[in-house]
Amino acid sequence: MEERSEKEDRIRSITKLYYSNPKVQDFLLKFSKDREVVPRYFEGFGKRPDTLQYPSDIMGLVNKGATSFHGSEELWHDPLSINSDMSSHQLSAARKSWDLLIDIDSPFLDCSKIAAKLIIAALEQHGIKNYGIKFSGSKGFHLIISGKAFPRVFQERETREMFPEWPRAISQFLMDYIRKDYNKQAGEILTDFAAIERRTNVSKDQLLEIICTKSNKPAQKGYVMNFVCPVCNMKIDRRDAKVTKRRLRCLNASCPGVLELTDTKEYYYDEYEKDPDNEKLPLSSDKYPEYFEAVKGVHAEKVAALDLVLVAPRHLFRTPYSLHEKTALASVVLTKQELENFSPKDANPMQIKIREFVPEQEEGEAKKLLAAALSWKQARTAQDEQYEKKDYTKYTYEKIDLGHIEDDMFPAPIQKLLKGLKDGKKRGLFILITFLRSLNFSPEKIHEKIKAWNMLNEPPLREGYVKNQLDWHFKQKKQILPPNYDNQSFYKDLGLIEKKPEAKNPIVEVLRKARQRH
Repeated sequence: MEERSEKEDRIRSITKLYYSNPKVQDFLLKFSKDREVVPRYFEGFGKRPDTLQYPSDIMGLVNKGATSFHGSEELWHDPLSINSDMSSHQLSAARKSWDLLIDIDSPFLDCSKIAAKLIIAALEQHGIKNYGIKFSGSKGFHLIISGKAFPRVFQERETREMFPEWPRAISQFLMDYIRKDYNKQAGEILTDFAAIERRTNVSKDQLLEIICTKSNKPAQKGYVMNFVCPVCNMKIDRRDAKVTKRRLRCLNASCPGVLELTDTKEYYYDEYEKDPDNEKLPLSSDKYPEYFEAVKGVHAEKVAALDLVLVAPRHLFRTPYSLHEKTALASVVLTKQELENFSPKDANPMQIKIREFVPEQEEGEAKKLLAAALSWKQARTAQDEQYEKKDYTKYTYEKIDLGHIEDDMFPAPIQKLLKGLKDGKKRGLFILITFLRSLNFSPEKIHEKIKAWNMLNEPPLREGYVKNQLDWHFKQKKQILPPNYDNQSFYKDLGLIEKKPEAKNPIVEVLRKARQRH
C-alpha cells in the first residue's frame, strides 16, 4: 500500500503543471478528433463514451484527478453516440475509419527496442514510408499507421468495416514475419534466465520454446527412457514411460532379468505432423532434428509480443504525451533515429518536445502490407483448420434432449460471459464448456464457440490450455453440469450476475424457454 501511495503522490505532484502546458493541450485536442478519449484516474477509468472537445475539458478532468488519457484506434462519426450495447453492425455503421496501432510490450526495454526496429524494417519492406513511433511510458513502444494509408476498398470489402479482423491479421503477420530475427537478436542479450523468470514468471524451458518449422507451431517436450537388462544385456528405448517402483521384466521371454533405467534424454515432437515412416507416431526431433533445432532460441511472444488485445472493438491505448501512472514519464513521440539510443530519461515530462504521432499518408501506401497479411492469414487459417479437424465421433456421453437451442435462449449471465473476460477466464471456460456440452452442442460447435469467445478475452487464454480442457471434457462419459448460480466463485465473482437469476442453474433457464417454444 505504501509503494502504491508513493507512485500516486509522485504522478499527482506533476499532473496539473504538466497538462496546463498549452502545447500539450493543443496536441491532445487535435489527436482526439473523431476518437473516443477516456481519462484514467490513476488506476480506474472514467465514464464511457467520452472525448475531448475544448482545452477546458482537459484541465477540468485533471482537476478531478485524471492522470492520463486513453484514445481509440477507431475513428467515429460521433464518438459520444457509441455504447456497449451496440451490435457489430451498428458499430461498423458508426465507424468512420481506423488506424493500425501495434503495441510492443516487454518487461525489458531493450527487447522492445529490438522488436520495434524489426517491425519498422518490415513495414518499410512492404512499402510503408510514413509511420509514427512513441514510447509507451514504461517498457514498450507504440507504432501507428494512419487509416488513410489503406485503400478504401480492398477485395470488394470496405476497409472501415473490416475492424478488428484486418488490423489483427496485420499484427499477427508482422509478428510471424520478424519471429526468427527477433529470437536470434533477443537471445543474444537475454542470458540471465533467473532474472527473466523473476520479471516475467516465464521459465527457462518456456523461453527456449522450440517451434516445428514444418507446421510453425510450438513443439511439445518428451523424454526417451533407455533401459538395459543386466542379465542378457538387452537394450530397450521407451518414450515417455512412467517411472514407478514397479520393476519391468526383461522382454526376452527366456531371461529372468529386470530392466534398469540407464539414461533419460529429452526430445521434441509436433502432434500436428506425422512421422513419414510411421503415421501412428508424431514428427520428432530425435529422428528429424532439422525440423526443430534450427529455431531453438528465445520465443518472441513470451518476452515482447504484439498486443493483439489492442486490436479489439473500442479498445483504448495511452494517447501520445499522456503520463504513465507507474513511471510518471510521458508517452513521447520519437523518430526512427532516436529509437536506438532512447532512454526513459528522454521521456521526462518537463522536457518534452511536441511532435505529430499520426503521419500524413496517401491512400494505398499500405496496400502491399494489407495484401501480404491477408494472404498469410488465409493460408494460416486453412492450415489451422486442417490441424483442428478431429474425429469427435469417438467421444460419447450421456445427453440431455432439449431440442434445438438458439443463442438467444441463453441466460443473461451466459450471454454476458460470451462477450469476453479480463479476469477469471479459466473459470469462464469451465462454465461455457459444461453449459454448451449439457445443451447437446456438437464438439465441433463447442470448439467453434469457445474459439470465438477466447478471441474476445483480454488477453486470450493460451490455445494449448483451451485445447486440453476441451479434450478432457469431451472424453468424460458422464454429464458435468455448469455450476449453480449460488456458487460464489463463479458467476458473482466474475461479475456476470446483474439481477437475481430465474433458476438455480443456467441449464434450467434454457429448459424452461425450450418448453415454452415447443
